[in-house]
Amino acid sequence: MGVELKHPMKPELTTDEAARGRFVSGIRSFILNDLAADLHTAFDERAAPAFARENGRSPQTSNEAHVAMRGDPAFNIYSAMRVQAQKMVWNAAGSIVERDLERMEAEAKKVDNIPGSVTLNPDMDIPRNVDAIEVHLMPGSYTRGGNSLEAGAVYDQGLAVFSMGLMGANLDDIGLSMSAYVSGKFPEFKPERILDTGCTIGHNTLPWKQTFPDAKVEAIDAAAGGLCYASARAKMQGQEVHFKQMSADALDYEDESFDLVFSSMFLHELSAKARAKAFEEAYRVLKPGGLLLHMELPPNDQMGAFEGFYLDWDSWYNSEPFYKGFRDEDPKSLCENGGFGAEDYFQFVVPSIGIYGEDAVAEAIANEDANAVDSETTGRLAEGIMWFGFGAWKE
Repeated sequence: MGVELKHPMKPELTTDEAARGRFVSGIRSFILNDLAADLHTAFDERAAPAFARENGRSPQTSNEAHVAMRGDPAFNIYSAMRVQAQKMVWNAAGSIVERDLERMEAEAKKVDNIPGSVTLNPDMDIPRNVDAIEVHLMPGSYTRGGNSLEAGAVYDQGLAVFSMGLMGANLDDIGLSMSAYVSGKFPEFKPERILDTGCTIGHNTLPWKQTFPDAKVEAIDAAAGGLCYASARAKMQGQEVHFKQMSADALDYEDESFDLVFSSMFLHELSAKARAKAFEEAYRVLKPGGLLLHMELPPNDQMGAFEGFYLDWDSWYNSEPFYKGFRDEDPKSLCENGGFGAEDYFQFVVPSIGIYGEDAVAEAIANEDANAVDSETTGRLAEGIMWFGFGAWKE
Protein backbone atom coordinates (compact mmCIF):
# COMPACT_ATOMS: atom_id res chain seq x y z
CA MET A 1 0.00 0.00 0.00
CA GLY A 2 1.93 3.01 -1.26
CA VAL A 3 1.47 6.15 0.84
CA GLU A 4 4.84 7.87 0.35
CA LEU A 5 5.03 10.63 -2.24
CA LYS A 6 7.65 10.37 -4.98
CA HIS A 7 8.16 13.97 -6.11
CA PRO A 8 11.13 15.98 -4.74
CA MET A 9 8.99 18.61 -2.99
CA LYS A 10 7.56 16.01 -0.60
CA PRO A 11 8.27 16.04 3.13
CA GLU A 12 11.13 13.79 4.19
CA LEU A 13 9.80 11.02 6.42
CA THR A 14 11.56 9.28 9.26
CA THR A 15 11.15 5.52 9.51
CA ASP A 16 8.62 5.94 12.30
CA GLU A 17 6.63 8.53 10.33
CA ALA A 18 6.49 6.30 7.26
CA ALA A 19 5.31 3.39 9.42
CA ARG A 20 2.66 5.58 11.03
CA GLY A 21 1.41 6.61 7.60
CA ARG A 22 1.13 3.00 6.48
CA PHE A 23 -0.70 2.12 9.69
CA VAL A 24 -3.28 4.90 9.27
CA SER A 25 -3.68 4.13 5.59
CA GLY A 26 -4.21 0.47 6.44
CA ILE A 27 -6.95 1.36 8.92
CA ARG A 28 -8.66 3.46 6.26
CA SER A 29 -8.46 0.61 3.79
CA PHE A 30 -10.07 -1.72 6.32
CA ILE A 31 -12.86 0.79 6.97
CA LEU A 32 -13.56 1.63 3.32
CA ASN A 33 -13.48 -1.96 2.13
CA ASP A 34 -14.29 -4.46 4.92
CA LEU A 35 -16.45 -2.27 7.16
CA ALA A 36 -18.13 -0.72 4.12
CA ALA A 37 -19.10 -4.21 2.96
CA ASP A 38 -20.53 -4.92 6.42
CA LEU A 39 -22.44 -1.63 6.20
CA HIS A 40 -24.02 -2.67 2.90
CA THR A 41 -24.96 -6.05 4.33
CA ALA A 42 -26.56 -4.36 7.33
CA PHE A 43 -28.55 -2.14 4.98
CA ASP A 44 -29.77 -5.07 2.90
CA GLU A 45 -30.54 -7.43 5.77
CA ARG A 46 -31.66 -5.13 8.60
CA ALA A 47 -32.09 -1.44 7.85
CA ALA A 48 -33.91 -1.59 4.51
CA PRO A 49 -36.34 -4.34 5.61
CA ALA A 50 -37.13 -2.42 8.82
CA PHE A 51 -37.74 0.74 6.80
CA ALA A 52 -40.01 -1.21 4.43
CA ARG A 53 -42.06 -2.62 7.30
CA GLU A 54 -42.67 0.88 8.63
CA ASN A 55 -43.19 2.67 5.31
CA GLY A 56 -44.53 -0.02 3.01
CA ARG A 57 -41.58 0.31 0.62
CA SER A 58 -37.80 0.18 0.52
CA PRO A 59 -35.66 3.33 0.89
CA GLN A 60 -35.65 5.22 -2.39
CA THR A 61 -33.22 8.05 -1.76
CA SER A 62 -29.92 8.78 -0.05
CA ASN A 63 -31.79 10.57 2.76
CA GLU A 64 -34.10 7.63 3.33
CA ALA A 65 -31.17 5.22 3.39
CA HIS A 66 -29.50 7.47 5.96
CA VAL A 67 -32.63 7.44 8.14
CA ALA A 68 -32.81 3.66 7.85
CA MET A 69 -29.16 3.18 8.81
CA ARG A 70 -28.95 5.53 11.78
CA GLY A 71 -28.55 3.56 14.99
CA ASP A 72 -27.58 0.33 13.30
CA PRO A 73 -24.47 -1.15 14.98
CA ALA A 74 -22.65 -1.47 11.65
CA PHE A 75 -23.32 2.19 10.89
CA ASN A 76 -22.20 3.30 14.34
CA ILE A 77 -18.94 1.33 14.18
CA TYR A 78 -18.19 2.40 10.61
CA SER A 79 -18.86 6.09 11.30
CA ALA A 80 -16.95 6.25 14.57
CA MET A 81 -13.90 4.54 13.10
CA ARG A 82 -13.94 6.57 9.92
CA VAL A 83 -14.08 9.90 11.78
CA GLN A 84 -11.23 8.90 14.06
CA ALA A 85 -9.16 7.62 11.13
CA GLN A 86 -9.72 10.94 9.34
CA LYS A 87 -8.37 12.82 12.34
CA MET A 88 -5.40 10.44 12.48
CA VAL A 89 -4.56 11.30 8.85
CA TRP A 90 -4.22 15.01 9.57
CA ASN A 91 -2.48 14.50 12.92
CA ALA A 92 0.16 12.37 11.22
CA ALA A 93 0.64 14.79 8.33
CA GLY A 94 0.71 17.86 10.55
CA SER A 95 3.47 16.58 12.80
CA ILE A 96 5.64 15.69 9.80
CA VAL A 97 5.27 19.10 8.18
CA GLU A 98 5.83 20.94 11.46
CA ARG A 99 9.16 19.17 11.83
CA ASP A 100 10.25 19.48 8.18
CA LEU A 101 8.77 22.82 7.09
CA GLU A 102 11.95 24.88 7.38
CA ARG A 103 13.87 22.50 5.12
CA MET A 104 11.02 22.45 2.60
CA GLU A 105 10.87 26.26 2.49
CA ALA A 106 14.61 26.36 1.77
CA GLU A 107 14.29 23.77 -1.01
CA ALA A 108 11.45 25.72 -2.60
CA LYS A 109 13.57 28.87 -2.82
CA LYS A 110 16.11 26.99 -4.93
CA VAL A 111 13.65 26.68 -7.82
CA ASP A 112 12.46 30.31 -7.85
CA ASN A 113 14.07 30.97 -11.23
CA ILE A 114 12.81 27.81 -12.96
CA PRO A 115 10.04 28.45 -15.56
CA GLY A 116 6.61 28.68 -13.99
CA SER A 117 5.09 31.24 -11.67
CA VAL A 118 2.80 31.96 -8.75
CA THR A 119 0.85 35.22 -8.49
CA LEU A 120 -0.88 36.07 -5.22
CA ASN A 121 -3.61 38.63 -4.55
CA PRO A 122 -3.20 40.04 -1.03
CA ASP A 123 -6.42 42.07 -1.37
CA MET A 124 -8.58 39.07 -2.16
CA ASP A 125 -11.47 38.27 0.18
CA ILE A 126 -10.99 34.58 0.95
CA PRO A 127 -14.27 32.64 0.62
CA ARG A 128 -15.59 31.18 3.88
CA ASN A 129 -15.57 27.65 2.46
CA VAL A 130 -11.79 27.96 2.08
CA ASP A 131 -10.97 29.71 5.35
CA ALA A 132 -13.74 29.28 7.93
CA ILE A 133 -14.67 25.62 7.46
CA GLU A 134 -12.24 22.85 8.39
CA VAL A 135 -13.13 20.86 5.30
CA HIS A 136 -12.74 17.08 5.66
CA LEU A 137 -11.82 17.72 9.32
CA MET A 138 -8.50 19.26 8.22
CA PRO A 139 -7.23 21.52 11.03
CA GLY A 140 -6.70 25.06 9.77
CA SER A 141 -8.35 24.16 6.49
CA TYR A 142 -6.72 25.47 3.29
CA THR A 143 -5.33 28.65 4.86
CA ARG A 144 -3.32 26.98 7.60
CA GLY A 145 0.03 28.74 7.95
CA GLY A 146 -0.93 31.74 5.83
CA ASN A 147 1.33 32.18 2.80
CA SER A 148 3.84 29.59 4.00
CA LEU A 149 4.09 26.13 2.46
CA GLU A 150 2.42 24.55 5.50
CA ALA A 151 -1.14 24.11 4.21
CA GLY A 152 0.01 22.69 0.89
CA ALA A 153 2.49 20.32 2.48
CA VAL A 154 -0.06 19.06 5.02
CA TYR A 155 -2.63 18.53 2.28
CA ASP A 156 -0.12 16.71 0.07
CA GLN A 157 1.13 14.38 2.78
CA GLY A 158 -2.32 13.92 4.29
CA LEU A 159 -3.89 13.03 0.94
CA ALA A 160 -1.14 10.50 0.31
CA VAL A 161 -2.12 8.66 3.50
CA PHE A 162 -5.85 9.30 3.01
CA SER A 163 -5.93 7.89 -0.53
CA MET A 164 -4.16 4.62 0.32
CA GLY A 165 -2.19 4.65 -2.93
CA LEU A 166 -5.36 4.80 -5.06
CA MET A 167 -4.62 8.31 -6.37
CA GLY A 168 -1.15 7.44 -7.65
CA ALA A 169 2.32 8.00 -6.27
CA ASN A 170 1.99 11.76 -6.73
CA LEU A 171 -1.80 11.95 -6.26
CA ASP A 172 -2.26 12.62 -9.97
CA ASP A 173 -4.35 9.64 -11.05
CA ILE A 174 -7.48 11.72 -11.60
CA GLY A 175 -5.65 14.13 -13.88
CA LEU A 176 -3.87 11.31 -15.70
CA SER A 177 -7.10 9.35 -16.20
CA MET A 178 -9.12 12.38 -17.31
CA SER A 179 -6.50 13.73 -19.70
CA ALA A 180 -6.00 10.25 -21.19
CA TYR A 181 -9.73 9.95 -21.73
CA VAL A 182 -10.04 13.36 -23.38
CA SER A 183 -7.00 12.93 -25.63
CA GLY A 184 -8.18 9.47 -26.69
CA LYS A 185 -11.86 10.31 -27.06
CA PHE A 186 -11.28 13.57 -28.92
CA PRO A 187 -7.95 13.12 -30.78
CA GLU A 188 -8.55 16.24 -32.87
CA PHE A 189 -8.81 18.41 -29.74
CA LYS A 190 -5.48 20.15 -29.17
CA PRO A 191 -5.93 22.80 -26.47
CA GLU A 192 -3.44 25.65 -26.54
CA ARG A 193 -4.45 27.18 -23.21
CA ILE A 194 -5.75 25.18 -20.24
CA LEU A 195 -7.19 26.38 -16.93
CA ASP A 196 -7.52 24.24 -13.79
CA THR A 197 -9.91 25.78 -11.28
CA GLY A 198 -9.70 25.00 -7.57
CA CYS A 199 -6.35 23.33 -8.13
CA THR A 200 -5.26 23.14 -4.44
CA ILE A 201 -1.63 21.93 -4.83
CA GLY A 202 -1.77 21.30 -8.58
CA HIS A 203 -1.60 17.53 -8.26
CA ASN A 204 -4.15 17.00 -11.02
CA THR A 205 -3.00 20.03 -13.01
CA LEU A 206 0.36 18.62 -14.05
CA PRO A 207 -1.05 15.70 -16.11
CA TRP A 208 -2.62 18.20 -18.51
CA LYS A 209 0.79 19.71 -19.18
CA GLN A 210 2.20 16.23 -19.65
CA THR A 211 -0.60 15.26 -22.05
CA PHE A 212 -0.53 18.55 -23.97
CA PRO A 213 3.08 19.76 -23.53
CA ASP A 214 2.72 22.65 -25.99
CA ALA A 215 -0.23 24.14 -24.10
CA LYS A 216 0.05 27.03 -21.66
CA VAL A 217 -1.35 25.66 -18.42
CA GLU A 218 -2.70 27.92 -15.70
CA ALA A 219 -4.24 26.96 -12.37
CA ILE A 220 -6.14 28.95 -9.79
CA ASP A 221 -7.14 28.59 -6.17
CA ALA A 222 -8.24 30.93 -3.40
CA ALA A 223 -5.68 29.73 -0.85
CA ALA A 224 -2.27 31.41 -1.14
CA GLY A 225 -0.17 28.88 0.78
CA GLY A 226 -1.35 25.96 -1.31
CA LEU A 227 -0.47 27.85 -4.49
CA CYS A 228 3.06 28.60 -3.27
CA TYR A 229 3.53 24.92 -2.50
CA ALA A 230 1.95 23.95 -5.84
CA SER A 231 4.34 26.15 -7.79
CA ALA A 232 7.45 24.70 -6.13
CA ARG A 233 5.99 21.21 -6.50
CA ALA A 234 5.45 21.71 -10.24
CA LYS A 235 8.88 23.24 -10.86
CA MET A 236 10.62 20.40 -9.04
CA GLN A 237 8.86 17.99 -11.42
CA GLY A 238 9.97 19.98 -14.46
CA GLN A 239 6.48 21.23 -15.33
CA GLU A 240 5.87 24.87 -16.29
CA VAL A 241 2.54 25.89 -14.81
CA HIS A 242 1.35 29.37 -13.87
CA PHE A 243 -0.58 29.50 -10.59
CA LYS A 244 -2.78 32.46 -9.63
CA GLN A 245 -4.84 33.29 -6.57
CA MET A 246 -8.47 33.86 -7.53
CA SER A 247 -11.90 32.30 -7.19
CA ALA A 248 -13.57 30.19 -9.84
CA ASP A 249 -16.74 32.27 -9.58
CA ALA A 250 -14.85 35.51 -10.33
CA LEU A 251 -12.22 34.72 -12.96
CA ASP A 252 -9.82 37.55 -13.77
CA TYR A 253 -9.46 36.49 -17.40
CA GLU A 254 -10.73 37.89 -20.68
CA ASP A 255 -13.69 36.41 -22.54
CA GLU A 256 -12.93 33.43 -24.80
CA SER A 257 -9.33 33.00 -23.61
CA PHE A 258 -9.12 29.24 -22.84
CA ASP A 259 -9.59 26.04 -24.82
CA LEU A 260 -10.15 23.83 -21.76
CA VAL A 261 -11.46 24.60 -18.27
CA PHE A 262 -11.05 21.72 -15.83
CA SER A 263 -11.59 20.92 -12.17
CA SER A 264 -11.20 17.84 -9.98
CA MET A 265 -13.14 17.18 -6.77
CA PHE A 266 -13.81 20.90 -6.46
CA LEU A 267 -17.45 21.68 -7.18
CA HIS A 268 -18.75 19.88 -4.09
CA GLU A 269 -16.83 22.33 -1.89
CA LEU A 270 -18.70 25.36 -3.28
CA SER A 271 -22.02 26.78 -2.20
CA ALA A 272 -24.83 26.43 -4.73
CA LYS A 273 -24.58 30.14 -5.57
CA ALA A 274 -20.80 30.06 -6.10
CA ARG A 275 -21.06 26.83 -8.06
CA ALA A 276 -23.62 28.28 -10.48
CA LYS A 277 -21.47 31.35 -10.98
CA ALA A 278 -18.40 29.17 -11.63
CA PHE A 279 -20.21 27.52 -14.54
CA GLU A 280 -21.10 30.92 -15.98
CA GLU A 281 -17.52 32.08 -15.63
CA ALA A 282 -16.18 28.93 -17.28
CA TYR A 283 -18.52 29.46 -20.21
CA ARG A 284 -17.42 33.08 -20.49
CA VAL A 285 -13.69 32.39 -20.64
CA LEU A 286 -13.95 29.40 -22.98
CA LYS A 287 -13.31 29.92 -26.67
CA PRO A 288 -15.89 28.66 -29.16
CA GLY A 289 -15.13 24.98 -29.58
CA GLY A 290 -13.68 24.88 -26.06
CA LEU A 291 -14.32 22.18 -23.50
CA LEU A 292 -15.56 22.35 -19.91
CA LEU A 293 -14.64 19.23 -17.93
CA HIS A 294 -15.24 18.41 -14.28
CA MET A 295 -14.18 15.29 -12.44
CA GLU A 296 -16.55 14.92 -9.51
CA LEU A 297 -18.71 12.69 -7.38
CA PRO A 298 -21.52 11.02 -9.34
CA PRO A 299 -25.00 12.55 -8.89
CA ASN A 300 -27.57 11.06 -6.56
CA ASP A 301 -30.24 10.71 -9.23
CA GLN A 302 -28.01 8.27 -11.10
CA MET A 303 -27.27 6.08 -8.08
CA GLY A 304 -29.17 3.71 -5.84
CA ALA A 305 -30.28 4.68 -2.35
CA PHE A 306 -27.45 2.94 -0.51
CA GLU A 307 -24.71 4.05 -2.92
CA GLY A 308 -25.93 7.64 -2.68
CA PHE A 309 -26.10 7.48 1.11
CA TYR A 310 -22.60 6.01 1.27
CA LEU A 311 -21.13 8.94 -0.66
CA ASP A 312 -23.26 11.51 1.15
CA TRP A 313 -21.83 10.31 4.49
CA ASP A 314 -19.09 12.94 4.10
CA SER A 315 -21.61 15.77 4.06
CA TRP A 316 -23.04 14.73 7.41
CA TYR A 317 -19.93 13.57 9.27
CA ASN A 318 -16.81 14.85 7.49
CA SER A 319 -17.33 18.63 7.64
CA GLU A 320 -18.25 19.00 3.97
CA PRO A 321 -21.48 21.02 4.14
CA PHE A 322 -21.95 21.53 0.39
CA TYR A 323 -21.19 17.93 -0.56
CA LYS A 324 -24.72 16.54 -0.65
CA GLY A 325 -26.19 19.71 -2.12
CA PHE A 326 -23.95 19.28 -5.13
CA ARG A 327 -24.74 15.59 -5.48
CA ASP A 328 -28.46 16.35 -5.42
CA GLU A 329 -28.04 18.65 -8.42
CA ASP A 330 -28.18 17.52 -12.04
CA PRO A 331 -24.82 17.95 -13.84
CA LYS A 332 -26.48 18.54 -17.17
CA SER A 333 -28.67 21.29 -15.72
CA LEU A 334 -25.62 22.93 -14.14
CA CYS A 335 -23.99 23.12 -17.56
CA GLU A 336 -27.14 24.37 -19.28
CA ASN A 337 -27.76 27.02 -16.64
CA GLY A 338 -24.17 28.17 -17.14
CA GLY A 339 -24.80 28.80 -20.83
CA PHE A 340 -23.92 25.51 -22.51
CA GLY A 341 -26.29 23.83 -24.95
CA ALA A 342 -28.19 20.74 -23.80
CA GLU A 343 -26.96 18.82 -26.85
CA ASP A 344 -23.35 19.65 -25.99
CA TYR A 345 -23.37 17.92 -22.59
CA PHE A 346 -21.60 14.60 -22.05
CA GLN A 347 -20.57 12.41 -19.12
CA PHE A 348 -18.50 9.28 -18.67
CA VAL A 349 -16.92 6.90 -16.19
CA VAL A 350 -13.24 6.10 -16.68
CA PRO A 351 -11.28 3.46 -14.78
CA SER A 352 -8.23 4.57 -12.84
CA ILE A 353 -5.35 4.53 -15.29
CA GLY A 354 -2.87 3.82 -12.52
CA ILE A 355 -4.73 0.70 -11.38
CA TYR A 356 -6.19 -0.63 -14.63
CA GLY A 357 -3.83 0.77 -17.26
CA GLU A 358 -4.15 2.52 -20.60
CA ASP A 359 -5.98 -0.38 -22.26
CA ALA A 360 -8.83 -0.10 -19.77
CA VAL A 361 -9.15 3.61 -20.50
CA ALA A 362 -9.21 2.87 -24.23
CA GLU A 363 -11.94 0.28 -23.64
CA ALA A 364 -14.00 2.82 -21.71
CA ILE A 365 -13.63 5.27 -24.58
CA ALA A 366 -14.81 2.68 -27.08
CA ASN A 367 -17.67 1.38 -24.94
CA GLU A 368 -19.05 4.03 -22.61
CA ASP A 369 -21.94 1.78 -21.52
CA ALA A 370 -19.50 -0.72 -20.02
CA ASN A 371 -19.03 1.38 -16.89
CA ALA A 372 -22.26 2.34 -15.14
CA VAL A 373 -22.38 5.38 -12.89
CA ASP A 374 -24.56 3.48 -10.41
CA SER A 375 -21.94 1.15 -9.00
CA GLU A 376 -20.06 0.53 -5.79
CA THR A 377 -16.79 1.65 -7.33
CA THR A 378 -17.63 4.97 -9.03
CA GLY A 379 -16.30 7.88 -7.01
CA ARG A 380 -15.29 5.72 -4.06
CA LEU A 381 -11.77 5.37 -2.70
CA ALA A 382 -11.91 1.60 -2.50
CA GLU A 383 -10.83 -1.41 -4.50
CA GLY A 384 -11.95 -0.97 -8.11
CA ILE A 385 -11.98 2.84 -8.20
CA MET A 386 -13.64 4.51 -11.19
CA TRP A 387 -13.72 8.26 -11.87
CA PHE A 388 -16.85 10.16 -12.94
CA GLY A 389 -16.46 13.02 -15.40
CA PHE A 390 -18.91 15.40 -17.04
CA GLY A 391 -18.82 18.55 -19.07
CA ALA A 392 -19.87 20.30 -22.23
CA TRP A 393 -18.53 21.84 -25.40
CA LYS A 394 -19.01 25.53 -26.12
CA GLU A 395 -20.47 26.12 -29.54
